[in-house]
Amino acid sequence: MHDIETLVIGAGVVGLACARALALSGREVMVLEQHDLIGSETSARNSEVIHAGIYYPTGSLKARLCVDGKQQLYTFCAENGVGHDRIGKLIVAAHDAQLDELQKIKRKAAENGVTDLVFVDRNELCEREPALNCSGALWSPSTGIIDSHGFMLALQGGLEAHGGQVVLNTRVECIEALPEEGYRVQVETDGAESYAITCRELIVSAGHGAPALMSAFPQAHPPKAYLAKGNYFKLQGKAPFSTLIYPVPEPGGLGVHLTLDLQHQARFGPDVEWVENFDYEVDPARGDKFYAAIRNYWPDLPDASLVPDYSGIRPKIVGPGEPAADFRIDGPEAHGLTGLVALYGMESPALTSALAIGDEVRDRL
Repeated sequence: MHDIETLVIGAGVVGLACARALALSGREVMVLEQHDLIGSETSARNSEVIHAGIYYPTGSLKARLCVDGKQQLYTFCAENGVGHDRIGKLIVAAHDAQLDELQKIKRKAAENGVTDLVFVDRNELCEREPALNCSGALWSPSTGIIDSHGFMLALQGGLEAHGGQVVLNTRVECIEALPEEGYRVQVETDGAESYAITCRELIVSAGHGAPALMSAFPQAHPPKAYLAKGNYFKLQGKAPFSTLIYPVPEPGGLGVHLTLDLQHQARFGPDVEWVENFDYEVDPARGDKFYAAIRNYWPDLPDASLVPDYSGIRPKIVGPGEPAADFRIDGPEAHGLTGLVALYGMESPALTSALAIGDEVRDRL
């Protein structure tokens, strides 16, 4: 007999979504979280955007799970009273030479099942968003914003309503396979001796820590972990826009975009800063590069109007200069370990995709 049927390591948005899906399937589920609050790393430090699923390679996990997850997420938010707003997004071409890129983006989106993008010309844009300066744009009506912590609390509530539990302040030291079936998870809590928990099924949704934990199993071939910091700058004063504004994507990223929170406070970012350690301080000097990029589509951005806001650190599984990686969801078919699923590279659009990722993990088991 095992102490618990199914153990999930990590109470970020993906871990909680997996735990809820597994509890709904009738399993006895426990989630272990090293911090004193759910979702206090990657899940709490992002743009809180519900992505449409536009840019990802066709057929990738990111494309499929984002489109599926987005539809589930809007329904979940409505049914569970989670704050959200289907605010929409404009992908803007700053000059005529980028108009062809908009058509390519529209075709890519359609391949991914996102068929609601609409081209908006310069004249209509002047009426809709007078402060915006561009040659044309794509309107994405299914892009939105969400209260990410409210979403995670609702996931926890769904888990607990089906008999599951979240155990905070519990750090996983190591994991190992048991001789017959299942896994032993060695944990420690503040001020207590470390102890072991055994389980029949194990979900490693530990974000940045997943590759290190899975190194206990050579046959799992976990990826190398990289840290990519994203810095955000807040706009002082009210933004003259009613929707999210994204420039046409550039090599290496989506450019400096404008997002709005549920109170319509505007922020810009994130950028990409490769780092070696966890440090969430935002260097004010990084904001200097934002002004020129933003003025490509908002020429009237006032001087000295951007102030450091917050940062997040993406759990990357590829390094600088490498092509973006897909989600890695490694079940028994990948590593031969019965009852174990490891999740790597759960960065954007993992928040949007979380409910679909939970279904995927349940199916892999």
